Amino acid sequence: MDRFDDRSHPDALEGMDHRILAAFRMRGADPRVGGAARALSWAGEHGALWLAAGLAGAAVDGARRGAWLRGTALVAGAHVVSMGVKRVVRRPRPAHVEPLVRTAGRHSFPSSHATSATAAAVAFGVLGARAVPPLAAAMCLSRLVVGVHYPSDVAAGAALGALTARAGARWMRGGACD
Repeated sequence: MDRFDDRSHPDALEGMDHRILAAFRMRGADPRVGGAARALSWAGEHGALWLAAGLAGAAVDGARRGAWLRGTALVAGAHVVSMGVKRVVRRPRPAHVEPLVRTAGRHSFPSSHATSATAAAVAFGVLGARAVPPLAAAMCLSRLVVGVHYPSDVAAGAALGALTARAGARWMRGGACD
């Protein structure tokens, strides 16, 4: 039996994680796909794309400036939380695929790119930024294409980002903290 046969391997999730990552990473061999994934990786470093989007929203939408700024703070907070979880969990990055990008750190779980992207999708989506959710989904998938995260890292990061943004939703809209 194959080492990663889900029916017999005690670490079935790990085996599935490895196979899914390898399949996505193979897509990065296409220069257009790999180039787009590298660009998203660069833009999403430390939540930069999402922080810039939130500040731009605050600059152009004066009527809801406070909501945009609080949403941006939620994105930043989600990113900081993900970095803290990484330091506790300390899961190494995938070693069975060749990464297309360098990473700021050596720990994989959760994906901070996925955390900040999903927090932005939830927070800015509430404010009507319709382009953010599909771009955030592309950001999450790009982490697999560039080969620096397992699918479970991305899923956990997305869940953490969504939970963080939802937890602060009332505050973001100008109400008291939940």
